[in-house]
Amino acid sequence: MNRTFRRIAVITGDHALPDPTKRDARYNEEDFVTHAAMVAAFESLDGYAFDFITDHGGLLDRLRADPPDLAVNFCDTGFTNVPTKELHIPVLLELLDIPYTGAPPAAMVMCYDKAIVRLLAQAHGVPVPREVFIGADMPLADLPDLYPALIKPNAADGSVGITKDAVVRDRPAAIRYLEWLRATLPGRDALMQEYLPGPEYGLGLIGNPETEIMSLPPLEVDFSKLPTGLNPILSFESKAIPDSPYWTNIKFKRARLPQATETAMVSSARSMFRRLGLRDTARFDFRIAADGEPKLMEVNPNPAWANDGKLCFMAGFAGLEYRDMLRLILEAAIARLTRRVD
Repeated sequence: MNRTFRRIAVITGDHALPDPTKRDARYNEEDFVTHAAMVAAFESLDGYAFDFITDHGGLLDRLRADPPDLAVNFCDTGFTNVPTKELHIPVLLELLDIPYTGAPPAAMVMCYDKAIVRLLAQAHGVPVPREVFIGADMPLADLPDLYPALIKPNAADGSVGITKDAVVRDRPAAIRYLEWLRATLPGRDALMQEYLPGPEYGLGLIGNPETEIMSLPPLEVDFSKLPTGLNPILSFESKAIPDSPYWTNIKFKRARLPQATETAMVSSARSMFRRLGLRDTARFDFRIAADGEPKLMEVNPNPAWANDGKLCFMAGFAGLEYRDMLRLILEAAIARLTRRVD
């Protein structure tokens, strides 16, 4: 192992600050448990000395005073837990000339704007759902006829702004949801997207096109235990409301797909990984249309790293332990950086 990258700083969200993507908008016991599991897994890797940073208030001074050989950017909540500031961590690291894992600022900017991702995907021949952009100040008199439709914020993480009622089947329901969204997230643009009735899948990549990239076995979101009448979507309730059936009844399982469908998803993910300038790891979410075609829904350039997250499940399907997944992400960044230096 290249000893140049021995001292590793792992940067996560700030545990002491509010976080709008979490239950009760704050860190909870389950978050501390997953963080402790991550610390233990990293510390089990030989050849590295890890420093785990959760205090954003002192982040700049700490990194400047004692810069690590490499930073692992696991801050998927944004600087000071503000989602729109997710790019601030890589910006800060670049200003300090500290190499880091994961997507650069430009990639994060593009991926945060879902309409941009869709347009880029469409331009590269990646199938996407039909969609209309609805500006925050646009009148709601002339909504498109896309019903049933999924309405969501154009820019948001953690399913914020996507509730159990986000699937609408007529114009009055669409107006009600858009009005709620505007009241809840003022000034936020929205998307009205063709609702795809088929299964939902996640596909993870680890590595880089210029070195080696691994496609993890795809994951299927299992909605089969949801009570009748609930929309089968990964809503905010599934991530932040413990007494909701979306939290308790949705499971993840290994996808069993026709080879042609899986091949198409992998091809789309790899194409977008390169086009968006992603690095080291990313997750791609797909949903199957009525005609059986997988369509790209979203790209996550900084996917959740937790041992109970989608990426970890997919790594498990490939026979990898949690520590192995973290090691592969680390080694992907080191291989990329070493190649650049050479």
